[in-house]
Amino acid sequence: MASTIVHAEPVLTVQNVGDTIKYWQEVFGFPDKWMWGDPPTHGAVSWHGTQIQFSHDPALAAASRGNAIFIRVRQLENLYDFHREKGAEIVTPLENKPWGMAGYTVRDLNGYYIDFGGQTVIVREKSKESLPPDIRIIERIPTPEEFGRLAISVGWANAEKDTINKFTAMLAPVAHAVVAEDSATGEAVGCALLIGDKVTFYYVKDVMVHPDWQGKRIGTAMMKTLIDLVDDDVMVTLISGENLAPFYQQFDFIPTFGMIRFKRIADEK
Repeated sequence: MASTIVHAEPVLTVQNVGDTIKYWQEVFGFPDKWMWGDPPTHGAVSWHGTQIQFSHDPALAAASRGNAIFIRVRQLENLYDFHREKGAEIVTPLENKPWGMAGYTVRDLNGYYIDFGGQTVIVREKSKESLPPDIRIIERIPTPEEFGRLAISVGWANAEKDTINKFTAMLAPVAHAVVAEDSATGEAVGCALLIGDKVTFYYVKDVMVHPDWQGKRIGTAMMKTLIDLVDDDVMVTLISGENLAPFYQQFDFIPTFGMIRFKRIADEK
């Protein structure tokens, strides 16, 4: 039977195993660990199946100083923000690379370089703007009446032709949803929906903000809340105009090939 490689992980020689593991947990965020010996001569940290081992060997550690390892990450921007908050030594800031990925480099207390990489991102200063004080984002499905008012306000429905029954039917397959609500009046001023099987696939649908409330970061807040409801290993898709690509790229959506079919009654013979 042919052999198959199923896993590989680096073993870094270090000056002090205990101090290194403490640093990787507190500053780099690796949640799990194990150590061998007292004082420890070997150990490791791990995070969702990615494990880094450390071995006590001061002489070899001094000679190895400056070597690097690469770690692929989902939600790269979130980890970058975490490392900045924890005071990690960032050698190269987060940026899009010419080979089609984004990444940044940190250096640990032993002098090893760790390159974190992932999907391309929109690299920009985060806005200091916040939501209007009366707006709150709530995880709930809008009522048919709320959905209808929003759809009409943005021109996606016709006040004369579309009915509450139609809006009710459109909401039937919704798996998750969020509503932007004006707490002063109780009015829904925006919504964003997810339809899907709740296991492997979701589709973002009907992200709407009433024209009177657009440009106030409500759409951004709704999308962030909506995406946070979905596990990282679930595929999420959407269809949008090219002009909105930068908006959705901040939530890790990337352009890809797709096809769509509209069946027209006039085409039926």
